[in-house]
Amino acid sequence: MAIRIISNDFKPTVFNKVANHPLQSWQWGEARKMSGIEVLRLGQFVDNELKNVFQTTFHKVPHTPFTVGYLPRSVMPSREVIDLLIDEGTKRKAIFIKVEPYERASKLLNYNAVTLRSSEQLIANNKSLVASPHPLFPKWTQIIDLAQPEEIILKNMKSKTRYNIHVAKRHQVEVKEMTTQQGFQIFCQLYFETTKRQHYRGHDPEYHQYIFQALKKEIAHIFVSFYKEIPLAAMEIFIFNDVAFYPYGGSSTEYRNVMAPNLLMWEVIRFARNSGCRTFDMWGSLPPKYFATDVWSGFTRFKQGFGTEFIELIGSFDVVIDSILYNIYGGVEKIRRKLL
Repeated sequence: MAIRIISNDFKPTVFNKVANHPLQSWQWGEARKMSGIEVLRLGQFVDNELKNVFQTTFHKVPHTPFTVGYLPRSVMPSREVIDLLIDEGTKRKAIFIKVEPYERASKLLNYNAVTLRSSEQLIANNKSLVASPHPLFPKWTQIIDLAQPEEIILKNMKSKTRYNIHVAKRHQVEVKEMTTQQGFQIFCQLYFETTKRQHYRGHDPEYHQYIFQALKKEIAHIFVSFYKEIPLAAMEIFIFNDVAFYPYGGSSTEYRNVMAPNLLMWEVIRFARNSGCRTFDMWGSLPPKYFATDVWSGFTRFKQGFGTEFIELIGSFDVVIDSILYNIYGGVEKIRRKLL
């Protein structure tokens, strides 16, 4: 086994074949480059055949010469990968590299990865790898098994969700795929209306434009639900290696009685299933025993209504490169989050 840096002239199709999440896709890396962020791609090769990829971004710490690395949704990196990440991070004056694997706490989401036992041993035996106090991804997500017939998926839904879908149909709500610049503009308007209304920080419009431009041909799809030609809800989903993901969505406060978001989600699920996806991943969630007062309870409850299964992921870790600066950074980050 060899761990090597992957050059910019590597074939994206070969890279994507072994990537197990859209955030590890070649296109995602290109989108991050567009926004001025450095991208490092590492590959794990066996007999010159690519087996796993580790796409890491390096983000500048404002007003300092230092950076912070981020390795999202890869398989759990091996000891050799972590050693190379430390070497490359040191060259880039990285304080630490955050690692958030796409692995279940109980079993792997992707079966070409290392075993859970070896992952646990790696964590226990690696002093540079610590549990992150500030994860970016939630530890839980929800999934739908799309291998089931449509009638079974409907049957597994909460009765209120099924009812709301029928309400939207009775009101003749229309769902359209609009993976165009017009659809993107509608999506952005509804997305930022929602982030403002729900009091959470979303990425800025420029970020979303970069992502859409890089992913729209092969990965990203935008859907909009209309009532009387008025856009009421929109979603941007990713389809990657036979898995659908729901990272971003937004809705209007107009005509809430017609239940446009419910029909939108159902039609997107049907689209993903008909596109050959075997799983629909809701991207993130509170744990199953969540508090109704939690700011994320509305999103979690909405997703749960579609008959999902709650999945616990292995968690978030930091590969610490400079322990002194890491502690200082952590203290500042704690204060920043309290202020926000």
